[in-house]
Amino acid sequence: MKYRGISSGFHDAAVAFVSNNQITFASHSERFSRIKNDKHLDPKLAQCHSFEKTVFYEDVALKNQRREKFNMAPVKVPEYPFVKHHQSHMAAGYFTCPFDTKDAVCVVIDAIGEWDTVTIWKDGVKVYSRQYPYSLGLFYSAITKRIGLKPNEDEYITMGMAAFGEPVLDLKWVWYPHYNWHKGFKVEDFKGVHPYDIAASAQAELENELMRIMQIAKQYGKDLIYGGGVALNCVANAKIRNMFRNMWIFPNPGDAGSSLGAILCETRQHIDFKDCFLGYLIDNRLNPREVVDHLLKHKVVGVANGRAEFGPRALGNRSLLADPRYSVKGTVNRIKRRQQFRPFAPAILAEYFNDYFYGEANEYMQYTTVAKHDYSSVIHVDGTSRTQIVRPSNNSRLRLILEEFYERTGCPMLLNTSLNIKGQPMVNTWEDALEFEKKYGVKVF
Repeated sequence: MKYRGISSGFHDAAVAFVSNNQITFASHSERFSRIKNDKHLDPKLAQCHSFEKTVFYEDVALKNQRREKFNMAPVKVPEYPFVKHHQSHMAAGYFTCPFDTKDAVCVVIDAIGEWDTVTIWKDGVKVYSRQYPYSLGLFYSAITKRIGLKPNEDEYITMGMAAFGEPVLDLKWVWYPHYNWHKGFKVEDFKGVHPYDIAASAQAELENELMRIMQIAKQYGKDLIYGGGVALNCVANAKIRNMFRNMWIFPNPGDAGSSLGAILCETRQHIDFKDCFLGYLIDNRLNPREVVDHLLKHKVVGVANGRAEFGPRALGNRSLLADPRYSVKGTVNRIKRRQQFRPFAPAILAEYFNDYFYGEANEYMQYTTVAKHDYSSVIHVDGTSRTQIVRPSNNSRLRLILEEFYERTGCPMLLNTSLNIKGQPMVNTWEDALEFEKKYGVKVF
Protein backbone atom coordinates (compact mmCIF):
# COMPACT_ATOMS: atom_id res chain seq x y z
CA MET A 1 0.00 0.00 0.00
CA LYS A 2 1.21 3.51 -0.83
CA TYR A 3 0.19 6.11 1.76
CA ARG A 4 0.09 9.89 1.82
CA GLY A 5 -0.06 11.59 5.23
CA ILE A 6 -1.17 15.20 5.52
CA SER A 7 -0.88 17.79 8.27
CA SER A 8 -2.43 21.09 7.21
CA GLY A 9 -4.95 23.80 7.95
CA PHE A 10 -3.51 25.35 11.11
CA HIS A 11 0.26 25.94 10.90
CA ASP A 12 3.37 24.40 9.31
CA ALA A 13 1.61 22.12 6.83
CA ALA A 14 3.50 19.05 5.66
CA VAL A 15 3.15 15.86 3.68
CA ALA A 16 4.75 12.42 3.94
CA PHE A 17 4.70 9.44 1.58
CA VAL A 18 5.25 5.84 2.65
CA SER A 19 5.41 2.90 0.27
CA ASN A 20 5.79 -0.71 1.45
CA ASN A 21 6.65 0.61 4.93
CA GLN A 22 9.49 2.77 3.60
CA ILE A 23 9.47 6.58 3.79
CA THR A 24 9.89 7.78 0.21
CA PHE A 25 9.48 11.53 0.78
CA ALA A 26 8.53 14.02 3.51
CA SER A 27 8.61 17.80 3.50
CA HIS A 28 7.16 21.01 4.88
CA SER A 29 4.87 23.03 2.64
CA GLU A 30 6.78 26.24 3.41
CA ARG A 31 9.86 24.95 1.59
CA PHE A 32 7.90 24.93 -1.68
CA SER A 33 5.51 27.86 -1.24
CA ARG A 34 8.26 30.02 0.38
CA ILE A 35 5.71 31.20 2.99
CA LYS A 36 7.09 30.73 6.50
CA ASN A 37 5.05 28.18 8.49
CA ASP A 38 2.56 27.94 5.61
CA LYS A 39 -0.60 26.31 6.94
CA HIS A 40 -1.83 25.32 3.48
CA LEU A 41 -0.52 22.33 1.56
CA ASP A 42 1.30 23.59 -1.51
CA PRO A 43 -0.13 21.99 -4.71
CA LYS A 44 3.39 21.10 -5.95
CA LEU A 45 3.93 19.14 -2.78
CA ALA A 46 0.54 17.46 -2.43
CA GLN A 47 0.87 15.38 -5.60
CA CYS A 48 4.65 14.95 -5.85
CA HIS A 49 4.55 11.16 -5.29
CA SER A 50 2.05 8.44 -6.14
CA PHE A 51 -0.27 7.16 -3.39
CA GLU A 52 -3.31 4.96 -2.90
CA LYS A 53 -4.65 6.22 0.44
CA THR A 54 -4.51 9.53 2.29
CA VAL A 55 -4.60 9.86 6.09
CA PHE A 56 -5.16 13.20 7.86
CA TYR A 57 -3.51 13.97 11.18
CA GLU A 58 -6.52 14.96 13.33
CA ASP A 59 -10.29 14.86 13.79
CA VAL A 60 -11.37 18.31 12.62
CA ALA A 61 -15.07 17.71 13.37
CA LEU A 62 -14.18 17.02 17.01
CA LYS A 63 -11.92 20.08 17.03
CA ASN A 64 -14.86 22.15 15.80
CA GLN A 65 -16.94 21.00 18.79
CA ARG A 66 -14.33 22.52 21.06
CA ARG A 67 -14.06 25.67 18.94
CA GLU A 68 -17.84 26.13 19.04
CA LYS A 69 -17.94 25.75 22.83
CA PHE A 70 -15.35 28.50 23.21
CA ASN A 71 -16.96 30.82 20.63
CA MET A 72 -14.39 30.22 17.90
CA ALA A 73 -15.31 29.92 14.23
CA PRO A 74 -15.43 26.38 12.82
CA VAL A 75 -12.95 25.30 10.17
CA LYS A 76 -13.52 23.18 7.09
CA VAL A 77 -13.51 19.44 7.68
CA PRO A 78 -11.24 17.58 5.21
CA GLU A 79 -12.74 14.66 3.29
CA TYR A 80 -9.84 12.29 4.07
CA PRO A 81 -9.80 9.43 6.57
CA PHE A 82 -8.22 10.69 9.79
CA VAL A 83 -6.67 9.75 13.10
CA LYS A 84 -6.73 11.75 16.34
CA HIS A 85 -4.22 14.58 16.80
CA HIS A 86 -2.31 13.15 19.78
CA GLN A 87 -2.45 9.68 18.26
CA SER A 88 -0.51 10.95 15.24
CA HIS A 89 2.10 12.56 17.52
CA MET A 90 2.36 9.35 19.53
CA ALA A 91 2.69 7.17 16.43
CA ALA A 92 5.39 9.38 14.90
CA GLY A 93 7.54 8.72 17.96
CA TYR A 94 6.54 5.17 18.83
CA PHE A 95 6.88 3.62 15.37
CA THR A 96 10.22 5.32 14.57
CA CYS A 97 11.77 4.59 17.98
CA PRO A 98 15.27 3.05 17.65
CA PHE A 99 15.16 1.07 20.90
CA ASP A 100 12.94 -1.76 22.14
CA THR A 101 9.60 -0.24 23.16
CA LYS A 102 8.63 -3.04 25.58
CA ASP A 103 9.38 -0.87 28.63
CA ALA A 104 8.63 2.49 27.01
CA VAL A 105 6.05 5.13 27.86
CA CYS A 106 5.01 7.72 25.28
CA VAL A 107 4.25 11.32 26.31
CA VAL A 108 2.71 13.94 23.99
CA ILE A 109 2.62 17.62 25.04
CA ASP A 110 1.63 20.43 22.71
CA ALA A 111 -0.59 23.51 22.43
CA ILE A 112 -3.79 21.69 21.54
CA GLY A 113 -5.19 18.98 19.34
CA GLU A 114 -8.93 18.41 19.35
CA TRP A 115 -9.22 18.66 23.16
CA ASP A 116 -6.10 16.95 24.50
CA THR A 117 -3.04 19.01 25.43
CA VAL A 118 -1.14 16.34 27.44
CA THR A 119 -1.41 12.60 26.93
CA ILE A 120 0.49 9.58 28.22
CA TRP A 121 0.41 6.31 26.26
CA LYS A 122 1.40 2.73 27.03
CA ASP A 123 1.56 0.25 24.13
CA GLY A 124 -0.53 2.58 21.99
CA VAL A 125 -3.28 3.00 24.60
CA LYS A 126 -3.94 6.38 26.24
CA VAL A 127 -3.60 6.07 30.01
CA TYR A 128 -3.60 9.74 31.08
CA SER A 129 -4.68 13.08 29.63
CA ARG A 130 -5.14 16.77 30.35
CA GLN A 131 -7.44 18.84 28.19
CA TYR A 132 -7.98 22.38 26.98
CA PRO A 133 -7.92 25.07 28.30
CA TYR A 134 -4.99 23.68 30.35
CA SER A 135 -2.05 23.86 27.92
CA LEU A 136 1.70 24.14 28.34
CA GLY A 137 2.11 24.94 24.66
CA LEU A 138 -0.47 27.73 24.64
CA PHE A 139 1.01 29.14 27.87
CA TYR A 140 4.47 29.36 26.31
CA SER A 141 3.07 30.89 23.12
CA ALA A 142 1.19 33.49 25.20
CA ILE A 143 4.45 34.38 26.97
CA THR A 144 6.17 34.62 23.59
CA LYS A 145 3.55 37.12 22.42
CA ARG A 146 3.68 39.07 25.70
CA ILE A 147 7.41 39.76 25.35
CA GLY A 148 6.95 41.06 21.81
CA LEU A 149 7.72 37.98 19.72
CA LYS A 150 5.61 35.99 17.26
CA PRO A 151 3.63 33.11 18.77
CA ASN A 152 3.74 29.72 16.99
CA GLU A 153 7.08 30.74 15.50
CA ASP A 154 9.41 32.44 18.00
CA GLU A 155 9.07 30.19 21.05
CA TYR A 156 12.66 29.05 20.60
CA ILE A 157 13.73 32.72 20.91
CA THR A 158 11.84 32.93 24.21
CA MET A 159 13.79 29.86 25.35
CA GLY A 160 17.06 31.55 24.37
CA MET A 161 16.11 34.81 26.11
CA ALA A 162 15.44 32.92 29.34
CA ALA A 163 19.16 32.38 29.89
CA PHE A 164 19.67 36.15 30.19
CA GLY A 165 17.05 36.62 32.92
CA GLU A 166 16.11 35.44 36.38
CA PRO A 167 12.91 33.53 37.30
CA VAL A 168 11.58 36.34 39.48
CA LEU A 169 7.87 35.62 38.90
CA ASP A 170 5.77 32.97 40.65
CA LEU A 171 3.61 31.68 37.79
CA LYS A 172 1.79 28.80 39.46
CA TRP A 173 -1.47 30.73 39.03
CA VAL A 174 -1.33 30.28 35.24
CA TRP A 175 -2.64 26.70 35.63
CA TYR A 176 -5.90 27.72 37.30
CA PRO A 177 -8.74 26.16 35.27
CA HIS A 178 -10.37 29.43 34.21
CA TYR A 179 -7.32 30.72 32.30
CA ASN A 180 -7.49 30.37 28.52
CA TRP A 181 -4.13 31.07 26.89
CA HIS A 182 -5.63 31.43 23.42
CA LYS A 183 -6.50 34.92 24.67
CA GLY A 184 -2.95 35.63 25.83
CA PHE A 185 -1.87 37.77 28.77
CA LYS A 186 -3.29 41.16 29.58
CA VAL A 187 -1.20 44.27 28.90
CA GLU A 188 -0.86 44.93 32.63
CA ASP A 189 0.43 41.41 33.37
CA PHE A 190 4.11 41.57 34.39
CA LYS A 191 4.19 45.36 33.93
CA GLY A 192 7.66 46.67 34.74
CA VAL A 193 9.28 43.21 34.56
CA HIS A 194 12.12 42.89 32.03
CA PRO A 195 11.31 40.58 29.10
CA TYR A 196 14.36 38.46 29.94
CA ASP A 197 12.97 37.84 33.44
CA ILE A 198 9.50 37.07 32.05
CA ALA A 199 11.09 34.51 29.70
CA ALA A 200 13.19 33.01 32.51
CA SER A 201 10.14 32.73 34.77
CA ALA A 202 8.09 31.08 32.03
CA GLN A 203 10.85 28.61 31.23
CA ALA A 204 11.18 27.70 34.91
CA GLU A 205 7.42 27.21 35.29
CA LEU A 206 7.26 25.14 32.11
CA GLU A 207 10.02 22.89 33.42
CA ASN A 208 8.25 22.49 36.78
CA GLU A 209 5.07 21.32 35.05
CA LEU A 210 6.99 19.05 32.70
CA MET A 211 8.78 17.37 35.62
CA ARG A 212 5.43 16.74 37.30
CA ILE A 213 4.00 15.15 34.14
CA MET A 214 7.12 13.06 33.57
CA GLN A 215 6.94 11.75 37.15
CA ILE A 216 3.49 10.41 36.29
CA ALA A 217 4.87 8.92 33.05
CA LYS A 218 7.64 7.11 34.93
CA GLN A 219 4.99 4.92 36.54
CA TYR A 220 4.39 3.34 33.10
CA GLY A 221 7.93 2.77 31.81
CA LYS A 222 11.66 3.27 32.27
CA ASP A 223 12.18 4.49 28.68
CA LEU A 224 10.59 7.64 27.26
CA ILE A 225 9.20 8.41 23.80
CA TYR A 226 8.33 12.11 23.72
CA GLY A 227 6.44 14.13 21.10
CA GLY A 228 4.37 17.24 20.44
CA GLY A 229 5.58 20.79 19.87
CA VAL A 230 6.72 21.28 23.49
CA ALA A 231 9.32 18.54 22.84
CA LEU A 232 11.27 21.14 20.83
CA ASN A 233 12.32 22.85 24.08
CA CYS A 234 15.88 21.52 24.24
CA VAL A 235 16.67 23.20 27.58
CA ALA A 236 13.85 21.30 29.29
CA ASN A 237 14.71 18.13 27.35
CA ALA A 238 18.18 18.02 28.89
CA LYS A 239 16.57 17.83 32.34
CA ILE A 240 13.92 15.31 31.33
CA ARG A 241 16.62 13.08 29.84
CA ASN A 242 18.07 12.38 33.29
CA MET A 243 14.76 10.88 34.45
CA PHE A 244 14.70 7.94 32.02
CA ARG A 245 16.96 5.09 30.94
CA ASN A 246 16.49 5.82 27.22
CA MET A 247 14.77 8.71 25.50
CA TRP A 248 13.59 9.17 21.89
CA ILE A 249 12.18 12.37 20.45
CA PHE A 250 11.11 12.05 16.83
CA PRO A 251 13.22 14.79 15.16
CA ASN A 252 10.11 16.50 13.77
CA PRO A 253 7.89 16.31 16.88
CA GLY A 254 5.48 19.15 16.02
CA ASP A 255 2.43 19.06 13.78
CA ALA A 256 4.47 18.80 10.56
CA GLY A 257 5.90 15.49 11.73
CA SER A 258 2.36 14.24 12.28
CA SER A 259 2.00 13.88 8.51
CA LEU A 260 4.19 10.80 8.93
CA GLY A 261 2.59 9.97 12.28
CA ALA A 262 -0.86 9.80 10.68
CA ILE A 263 0.37 7.10 8.28
CA LEU A 264 2.09 5.14 11.05
CA CYS A 265 -1.04 5.34 13.20
CA GLU A 266 -2.90 3.73 10.30
CA THR A 267 -0.33 1.02 9.46
CA ARG A 268 0.72 0.37 13.09
CA GLN A 269 4.09 -0.88 11.90
CA HIS A 270 7.54 0.11 13.07
CA ILE A 271 9.42 1.79 10.25
CA ASP A 272 13.15 1.99 9.59
CA PHE A 273 13.80 5.67 10.29
CA LYS A 274 17.42 6.30 9.25
CA ASP A 275 17.60 10.10 9.33
CA CYS A 276 15.76 13.36 8.57
CA PHE A 277 17.04 13.71 5.00
CA LEU A 278 13.70 13.01 3.32
CA GLY A 279 12.88 16.13 1.29
CA TYR A 280 13.80 17.76 -2.00
CA LEU A 281 17.01 16.46 -3.60
CA ILE A 282 19.84 18.74 -4.78
CA ASP A 283 22.21 16.38 -6.53
CA ASN A 284 25.29 18.59 -6.88
CA ARG A 285 28.81 17.35 -6.33
CA LEU A 286 30.28 19.11 -3.33
CA ASN A 287 34.03 19.18 -2.73
CA PRO A 288 34.67 19.34 1.05
CA ARG A 289 38.11 20.83 0.47
CA GLU A 290 36.65 23.84 -1.35
CA VAL A 291 34.19 24.42 1.48
CA VAL A 292 36.97 24.33 4.07
CA ASP A 293 39.14 26.64 1.91
CA HIS A 294 36.41 29.27 2.27
CA LEU A 295 35.93 28.61 5.98
CA LEU A 296 39.63 29.10 6.62
CA LYS A 297 39.37 32.57 5.04
CA HIS A 298 36.97 33.40 7.91
CA LYS A 299 34.03 33.30 5.53
CA VAL A 300 30.52 32.08 6.30
CA VAL A 301 29.61 29.28 3.89
CA GLY A 302 26.28 27.85 2.76
CA VAL A 303 25.69 24.17 1.99
CA ALA A 304 22.69 23.08 -0.10
CA ASN A 305 23.33 19.49 -1.07
CA GLY A 306 21.47 16.20 -0.88
CA ARG A 307 17.91 15.76 0.38
CA ALA A 308 16.45 18.53 2.52
CA GLU A 309 15.82 17.96 6.21
CA PHE A 310 12.32 17.01 7.37
CA GLY A 311 12.03 18.98 10.59
CA PRO A 312 12.95 22.39 11.98
CA ARG A 313 16.70 21.79 12.35
CA ALA A 314 19.32 22.20 9.63
CA LEU A 315 21.56 19.15 10.04
CA GLY A 316 24.05 19.67 7.23
CA ASN A 317 22.13 19.56 3.95
CA ARG A 318 20.66 23.09 4.16
CA SER A 319 23.13 24.77 6.51
CA LEU A 320 25.20 27.88 7.07
CA LEU A 321 28.64 26.95 8.42
CA ALA A 322 31.39 29.00 10.06
CA ASP A 323 34.69 28.50 11.91
CA PRO A 324 33.77 28.56 15.64
CA ARG A 325 37.32 29.40 16.77
CA TYR A 326 36.74 33.04 15.87
CA SER A 327 34.13 35.57 16.96
CA VAL A 328 31.69 34.96 14.12
CA LYS A 329 28.36 34.98 15.99
CA GLY A 330 27.71 38.65 15.24
CA THR A 331 28.53 38.17 11.56
CA VAL A 332 26.19 35.20 11.16
CA ASN A 333 23.38 36.95 13.06
CA ARG A 334 23.74 39.96 10.76
CA ILE A 335 23.57 37.74 7.67
CA LYS A 336 20.45 36.02 9.02
CA ARG A 337 18.88 39.33 10.21
CA ARG A 338 18.54 37.91 13.74
CA GLN A 339 18.76 39.49 17.19
CA GLN A 340 22.39 39.69 18.28
CA PHE A 341 21.81 37.80 21.54
CA ARG A 342 20.70 34.66 19.66
CA PRO A 343 23.01 31.63 20.13
CA PHE A 344 24.28 29.20 17.50
CA ALA A 345 24.77 25.46 17.65
CA PRO A 346 27.93 23.45 17.05
CA ALA A 347 28.12 20.36 14.85
CA ILE A 348 30.93 18.07 16.00
CA LEU A 349 32.48 14.78 14.92
CA ALA A 350 30.84 12.25 17.24
CA GLU A 351 34.08 10.68 18.41
CA TYR A 352 35.29 14.02 19.88
CA PHE A 353 32.08 15.00 21.67
CA ASN A 354 33.28 14.02 25.16
CA ASP A 355 36.44 16.08 24.73
CA TYR A 356 34.42 19.27 24.29
CA PHE A 357 31.10 18.78 26.11
CA TYR A 358 29.49 17.31 29.20
CA GLY A 359 26.19 15.48 28.80
CA GLU A 360 24.73 13.13 26.23
CA ALA A 361 25.44 13.23 22.53
CA ASN A 362 22.51 13.79 20.17
CA GLU A 363 22.26 13.85 16.37
CA TYR A 364 19.23 16.14 16.14
CA MET A 365 20.06 19.16 18.37
CA GLN A 366 17.43 18.05 20.90
CA TYR A 367 19.31 18.66 24.16
CA THR A 368 21.56 21.34 25.54
CA THR A 369 24.98 20.25 26.81
CA VAL A 370 27.54 22.07 28.96
CA ALA A 371 30.64 23.20 27.07
CA LYS A 372 34.15 22.32 28.22
CA HIS A 373 35.74 24.54 25.53
CA ASP A 374 35.83 28.33 25.11
CA TYR A 375 34.67 28.78 21.49
CA SER A 376 32.22 31.54 22.35
CA SER A 377 30.52 31.57 18.95
CA VAL A 378 28.79 28.27 19.76
CA ILE A 379 28.23 28.74 23.51
CA HIS A 380 25.17 30.47 24.94
CA VAL A 381 25.39 32.94 27.82
CA ASP A 382 24.61 30.14 30.31
CA GLY A 383 27.59 28.05 29.15
CA THR A 384 25.52 25.52 27.18
CA SER A 385 25.27 24.50 23.53
CA ARG A 386 22.55 22.76 21.53
CA THR A 387 25.04 20.25 20.20
CA GLN A 388 24.72 18.11 17.07
CA ILE A 389 26.98 15.09 16.85
CA VAL A 390 27.83 13.81 13.37
CA ARG A 391 28.54 10.10 13.20
CA PRO A 392 30.58 8.28 10.53
CA SER A 393 27.31 6.81 9.25
CA ASN A 394 25.76 10.28 8.79
CA ASN A 395 24.10 10.57 5.37
CA SER A 396 25.25 14.13 4.74
CA ARG A 397 28.25 15.90 3.26
CA LEU A 398 28.64 17.59 6.63
CA ARG A 399 30.58 14.59 7.95
CA LEU A 400 33.16 14.93 5.14
CA ILE A 401 33.41 18.69 5.65
CA LEU A 402 34.01 18.24 9.38
CA GLU A 403 36.66 15.58 8.73
CA GLU A 404 38.46 17.88 6.29
CA PHE A 405 38.22 20.82 8.71
CA TYR A 406 39.58 18.72 11.58
CA GLU A 407 42.46 17.42 9.49
CA ARG A 408 43.52 20.95 8.60
CA THR A 409 42.85 22.74 11.91
CA GLY A 410 42.70 20.18 14.72
CA CYS A 411 39.20 21.48 15.57
CA PRO A 412 36.44 18.85 15.14
CA MET A 413 33.47 21.23 15.12
CA LEU A 414 31.80 23.95 13.08
CA LEU A 415 29.11 26.49 13.77
CA ASN A 416 25.97 25.12 12.07
CA THR A 417 22.72 27.03 11.54
CA SER A 418 19.91 26.91 9.02
CA LEU A 419 20.38 28.27 5.49
CA ASN A 420 17.74 30.97 5.65
CA ILE A 421 17.00 34.52 6.76
CA LYS A 422 14.90 35.16 9.86
CA GLY A 423 11.22 34.89 8.96
CA GLN A 424 11.88 32.93 5.78
CA PRO A 425 11.86 29.16 5.13
CA MET A 426 15.10 27.25 4.68
CA VAL A 427 16.56 27.08 1.19
CA ASN A 428 15.00 24.14 -0.63
CA THR A 429 16.03 24.02 -4.31
CA TRP A 430 19.29 24.93 -6.03
CA GLU A 431 17.50 27.97 -7.48
CA ASP A 432 16.74 29.06 -3.89
CA ALA A 433 20.42 28.56 -3.05
CA LEU A 434 21.63 30.70 -5.95
CA GLU A 435 19.17 33.45 -5.00
CA PHE A 436 20.42 33.34 -1.39
CA GLU A 437 24.02 33.57 -2.58
CA LYS A 438 23.23 36.56 -4.79
CA LYS A 439 21.13 38.49 -2.24
CA TYR A 440 23.25 37.91 0.87
CA GLY A 441 26.79 37.51 -0.47
CA VAL A 442 27.34 34.03 0.98
CA LYS A 443 28.95 31.37 -1.20
CA VAL A 444 26.70 28.30 -1.34
CA PHE A 445 28.06 24.88 -2.28
